[in-house]
Amino acid sequence: MMRAMTTQLIVKVITGIWLLAGMDFATAAQAGSLDSSKTPQEVAHQMIHASGTFQVKLTPQKPDNKEAESASLARMSIDKRYQGDLEATSKGEMLSVMTEVKGSAGYVALERVTGTLHGRSGSFVLQQSGTMTRGAAEMSVTVVPDSGTDQLVGLAGKMTIKISGGEHFYEFEYTLPKR
Repeated sequence: MMRAMTTQLIVKVITGIWLLAGMDFATAAQAGSLDSSKTPQEVAHQMIHASGTFQVKLTPQKPDNKEAESASLARMSIDKRYQGDLEATSKGEMLSVMTEVKGSAGYVALERVTGTLHGRSGSFVLQQSGTMTRGAAEMSVTVVPDSGTDQLVGLAGKMTIKISGGEHFYEFEYTLPKR
């Protein structure tokens, strides 16, 4: 019973980190339009903007050991479905911790995303890190270098997340070598 309440609280804290960090980063993700005055080499490394929505399901996992459980560590599996410029699914793992100070927590996660990005198919890995210090959130979602496969080889970039009205939105700024 106590474990279930702790897991629910951790999920709420993680959602809070996503919400607060997403609001802070949403305006920073607006630069990314194509510029036809660039050379082909410059265009190959120009930032491209993708956006859309996603659904996420976090499923609590049994702790590996008693020490992890007593340290307020929680482990969850991640299942996502992205729609929009990124049409994909992802599977991943998250590890989170809450402190005894209200509003302070942290999490790390890795997820393999498989699908199409602006029509190019393949997969890549996203690395997430979020902290909340007494309610002030910071979040980073970055493509793991050299994790792109198939038509997404060479993918690099950062994603921001925003939650509004219970719906999850992503903004993805990335570079990808020309085909």
